[in-house]
Amino acid sequence: MSDIKIDDRMPVLVGCGQLVQKEKDVEKAKSPMHLMADAAEAAAADTGLGKKLWDVVDNVTTVRFITDSPDSAKLPFGRYPNSAKTLANMIGANPSKTCYGPTGGNTPQLLVNHTAELIANGETDVALVAGSECFGTMMRALGQGKVLPWHDENPGGERIDIGVEKLGVTEVEKRHKLQFPVNIYPMFENAIRGAAGRSVKDHQLAIGKLMAPFTEIAAKHPQAWFPIARTAEEIATPTDDNRYVGFPYTKYMNAIMQVDQAAAVVMMSVKKARELGVPQSKWVFLHGCADANDLWYPTERVNYHSSPAIRMMGKKAFAMSGWSIDEIDYFDLYSCFPSAVQIGRNELGIAEDDPRALTVTGGLPYFGGAGNNYVMHSIATMMDKLRAKPGTKGLCTSNGWYVTKHGLGLYSTTPRGGKWERENPAAYQAEIDAEKHPKVEEKPNGKAKIETYTVVHGRGGAEFAIVFGRMADTDARFVAHTPNDPATLADMVEREQLGRSGTVQSFADGSVNIFTPE
Repeated sequence: MSDIKIDDRMPVLVGCGQLVQKEKDVEKAKSPMHLMADAAEAAAADTGLGKKLWDVVDNVTTVRFITDSPDSAKLPFGRYPNSAKTLANMIGANPSKTCYGPTGGNTPQLLVNHTAELIANGETDVALVAGSECFGTMMRALGQGKVLPWHDENPGGERIDIGVEKLGVTEVEKRHKLQFPVNIYPMFENAIRGAAGRSVKDHQLAIGKLMAPFTEIAAKHPQAWFPIARTAEEIATPTDDNRYVGFPYTKYMNAIMQVDQAAAVVMMSVKKARELGVPQSKWVFLHGCADANDLWYPTERVNYHSSPAIRMMGKKAFAMSGWSIDEIDYFDLYSCFPSAVQIGRNELGIAEDDPRALTVTGGLPYFGGAGNNYVMHSIATMMDKLRAKPGTKGLCTSNGWYVTKHGLGLYSTTPRGGKWERENPAAYQAEIDAEKHPKVEEKPNGKAKIETYTVVHGRGGAEFAIVFGRMADTDARFVAHTPNDPATLADMVEREQLGRSGTVQSFADGSVNIFTPE
């Protein structure tokens, strides 16, 4: 394979499996645990070991279900206190470690990075990392008033939680409905448009052109939820079937979480892979990785069109690998919304006219959101791409909350020499946290101007608008709604609002702040 001497403790990804479930009958649909078990079995088969793998796996780690996030509704079914142990029991494994990841779309890459470090340090030899969502079936069942038998109250084992569970918004931000991704990501988009100097009309089509190639790739992916190719005009143009959700985003620009999908990867040390006889043609090396957070709460951000964390993460991962962005053959940039793609592309130094595709799956709006687990699918798909063309290089990014939490992995079948070690993310997180950013005024009163905005739509049309603004006298940042009369909301959609002046007012009763445009 190569003359490079490979360290025995070098972590390698040696198996992957993924699947989609489109069963319409909710009572016939498999539970998320059964779907995850199927993906795990597919990953085990991919290693060439099959069920023999479960005799040697010492670490089973699962991605947190979207329904198990700290601020999720208390659902009548679908609770697993130790999903990793439940999974282990289902597949016949008896790992010494059962681990659970935190909330966030960044979690799969975070877990792969974390597991690679455990392997390199001799704390794990063979690991299964898996995740699934059956949010589509769950929501259909709830709509039909059915309670499905999805639970395992006492699987046993000790659950080791990885990462930190922390809400993504402040109470003031939540009061203004910023906890919903469909409300805040379009605010990033309008800020990106302002930074690019485009008109509303020109930028709308630019978003369509950005995302159309994603649909073409999804159309060819066997596990895609929406395998339908669409033109830029179809994506960008509001219609009855493609209404605005959060201006400027139409429905076809939004991630879809109501899917049933599962994916898993198997990781082990090179020594163990050799002992078990896993062919080197299966090995994929993690050449570089990094994890970083932007300033945690949206109102604190440096601005809404960049990400210091992604910039830093790219720098650290490429330094670890010794690669450059120009060497990458395949990308999968996190794509919950077009703004996430653009911010990731720009911070990693990928030109807007770069001919390389930005996804291998088709992305969250078209392949499927898969809750917190989408990136497990992008990693699995990336493994297949790299194995099919040995020596090529791939990059996967991940994103949690609201362009808040980030992970990056650089992958190749080409062996990695030396000892595998990464820089502790805490060592560079302090530099990101120290970025100069605006003061936040939670109870603003006075003259102000709009920094960025969105108009939230329901099925019946525009419902309310949200703005991030700056105070005229102090330049402090605030969040507010506008008056929600039809004329104001129509005006917010029809003409440019960035930099528009007005007056903001807070209220003693703690209701939303109101910005009234001049």
